[in-house]
Amino acid sequence: MTAGFFVCDIFAASPKDDIATMEHPIFSLSTRPDRRVLSYEHNGATIEVTPSVKGRATIHDKDILIYCISQLMAALNAGREISRTMVLKAHDLLVATHRGTSGDSYTRLRQAFERLAGTRITTNLENGGIEVTHGFGLIESWKIVRKSRGGRMASVTVTLSEWLYQAALSKSVLTLSRDYFTLRKPLERRIYELARKHCGRQPDWRISLDVLHKKAGSSAPLRVFRAAIRRMIVDNPLPDYVLSEEAGDVFRFSRVRVVDPIGAPVLSSDALARGRLLAPGHDIYALEAEWRSFWQDSGRPKIRSADRAFLGWVKSKMARRG
Repeated sequence: MTAGFFVCDIFAASPKDDIATMEHPIFSLSTRPDRRVLSYEHNGATIEVTPSVKGRATIHDKDILIYCISQLMAALNAGREISRTMVLKAHDLLVATHRGTSGDSYTRLRQAFERLAGTRITTNLENGGIEVTHGFGLIESWKIVRKSRGGRMASVTVTLSEWLYQAALSKSVLTLSRDYFTLRKPLERRIYELARKHCGRQPDWRISLDVLHKKAGSSAPLRVFRAAIRRMIVDNPLPDYVLSEEAGDVFRFSRVRVVDPIGAPVLSSDALARGRLLAPGHDIYALEAEWRSFWQDSGRPKIRSADRAFLGWVKSKMARRG
């Protein structure tokens, strides 16, 4: 049962992104209004994205959706009632997504809401084990409450599309690094999304340049895109991942393992493999990080067998969710 609206009031909720829009290039990477109709097909999934006259929603506009999904997931995990109509403070959203809070920031936020509502999608994407083919906007509606006489927006009411709301209800989401919002270049954000989506269940992910170009949704010529990816290898901006080039125009994404502090429990590769079987569909490395946080919050107790302790914790966590 859900309430009439949900108030976004959870401080420091972990950033969450829905899996479908991480996999497919729905958002524009352009810094100028992108009014092209995007048609995309990959592994049976078809998408047509039609922008409004104000342009297609950008990957920076997506911050709003990430913030909303993050709030919904934190509330679900806390046992609270939720709704796809959400009331949020614009200031909280701007701070959580590492944006400024100047007057220009509020103006750009309004423009982002307009692009999100105006961008229409027709797709047969799957969410929560259900395949649907229909058209919708990324958000259904939005409303700004502003202090009188030209004051800044005080609060925003936004209604997510049923499609995105169902993604949250079915927990078809992944946790992002908080450093995601520090990535300013659109292509860096998109490449990080793809790395996060595909490296969750494996330490490495390889992809050919042409497929990466397609999945990224870049409109740049292939040679320009290749140069941008090579520059990314040099700059190394991606949180948690290292990008490298292999022979034959193939690129490899490797997950960076955090160096454990002295005394921290160390898990074997066998424990991680068994953990994947206990928690199918979950990112085993995210579970490992969550378990280490639980261990630290418990006072860093001595553990005779880190593997057994971790697997027991995973079993208990999955039982609670079941």
